[in-house]
Amino acid sequence: MSFLGTTVAGPNQIDMGLLVVRVCIGGFLAYHGYNKIFGGSGLSGTTAWFGSIGMKWPHVQARVAAATEIGSGLALAFGFLTSLSAAGVIGIMLVAIAVAHAKVGFFIFLPNQGWEYCATIALMAWSVGVIGPGRLSLDNALDIHFVGWTGAVITSVVGFASASLLLATSYRPKS
Repeated sequence: MSFLGTTVAGPNQIDMGLLVVRVCIGGFLAYHGYNKIFGGSGLSGTTAWFGSIGMKWPHVQARVAAATEIGSGLALAFGFLTSLSAAGVIGIMLVAIAVAHAKVGFFIFLPNQGWEYCATIALMAWSVGVIGPGRLSLDNALDIHFVGWTGAVITSVVGFASASLLLATSYRPKS
């Protein structure tokens, strides 16, 4: 395809690019959730950490976080209910920024990790929620299409609302 004398990606390249982004972000996030359950000191370690940073009901929060990361991650990777799965990714990243990373600073290489990485994941998920999953997705196979401004609204509202609700009801930072 050509635009103003330059070549731009065609549908096949866009679909492949979206697939790579979805699988990368979704797969990495799902593995992160898996690690909350089975890695290191397992779910008990995740629960203890959540309690130490000020999460109410840390045993519930650890399970919710792991389930959201696994569920939203896999759904995004497969391009299933993409606007909602992208919203789940955004929600979990906004909570991570608020409870752990914002106080550290921007850069990921800072001790205890800054918020740049979480923000990048959230913004990439938002972009996929707006653009849509592409033709190489379950949404396309099942004829589910929430893209453009509809996808943007669903992804944004659900992502921000879920993070805000969780933080308002469950986060009491240590003073």
